[in-house]
Amino acid sequence: MKRITVDDADNRMSPADTKRKLGDALGATDMTLNYYELEPGDSFGFGYHRHSDQEEVFYIESGTVTFDTEDGETTVTAGECVRFAPGEWQLGTNEGTDRVVALAMGAPQEMGETEMLRHCDDCVGQTEQDLELTDDRDAILTVCVECGAETGRFD
Repeated sequence: MKRITVDDADNRMSPADTKRKLGDALGATDMTLNYYELEPGDSFGFGYHRHSDQEEVFYIESGTVTFDTEDGETTVTAGECVRFAPGEWQLGTNEGTDRVVALAMGAPQEMGETEMLRHCDDCVGQTEQDLELTDDRDAILTVCVECGAETGRFD
């Protein structure tokens, strides 16, 4: 058995104000467990995405999250959970005015191929994206696969 507090896990660069990889801190080998705090406008992911081999479950402890899905928008509130099967497109964003606290669980730990879409102004639409670290490793960039334009920066 291993026991930790949320603060025992390092805060990671992400589109969320706070992302702590609790599963890593616990030494989990078969699943992921991430703790999030989202300020208004923050999201769980770098873009609209799907994982080929991993299902994800989000538990919203406080606040409200709007998930963009293939079936439209779904609002998930405090005390509710939502599940995405492997291959389902999604992106959860705090579109409210209150801070969101949530847990995200994924299994298996290896998510397989991740596809991500974001809006590219240069291509005038949603395009496939890659993630890159800046040269000084202080931010993560989303970059359009089609034209190479930077579409987002996350510290």
